Amino acid sequence: MGIVSTATDKYQKCIDQCNRCAQACEECLKLCLNEPDVQARKNCIATLIECARYCRDAACFMSFDAQYAKAFCNLCATVCNKCSADCAMFKDDHCVKCADECKSCANECSAMAQ
Repeated sequence: MGIVSTATDKYQKCIDQCNRCAQACEECLKLCLNEPDVQARKNCIATLIECARYCRDAACFMSFDAQYAKAFCNLCATVCNKCSADCAMFKDDHCVKCADECKSCANECSAMAQ
């Protein structure tokens, strides 16, 4: 599964889910900025930015089998759960889909942190 080695195969599913979640957050962020109620979404937008960053960093740490990758995944799961809850407050399609991606990532990161 790894690109140049098999050392991180144990993380591959989580790496893929983290990258997918980060992309979903970035797409949702862009769409939220164009919603008429953008002011009501300020906290959600901030969480989307944070979640995307945590997910990208988690994928990076797992990619080089970092010493604290599992601990970071645990933290990433917390942020993803928060982002899922924030997005779920809005009923437009992009927020619903993003909430689902964040929940999936939280579950995968939690499993990885075990």
